[in-house]
Amino acid sequence: MTELLVVRSKIKECTDLNVAGNFADALSEKVRVMIMDAEKRARGNGRKTLKPEDL
Repeated sequence: MTELLVVRSKIKECTDLNVAGNFADALSEKVRVMIMDAEKRARGNGRKTLKPEDL
């Protein structure tokens, strides 16, 4: 299992629904993919800094 990039308790604060135990793992993986895609975009634009527009 990889390190979580999200905080489980913060997810629960965002919803009135129950949160499955593996939801944070799935969300963290989506965030990881978003970061990797943003990194590709930034490098493609000749930058070493991630910016909101890279998302």
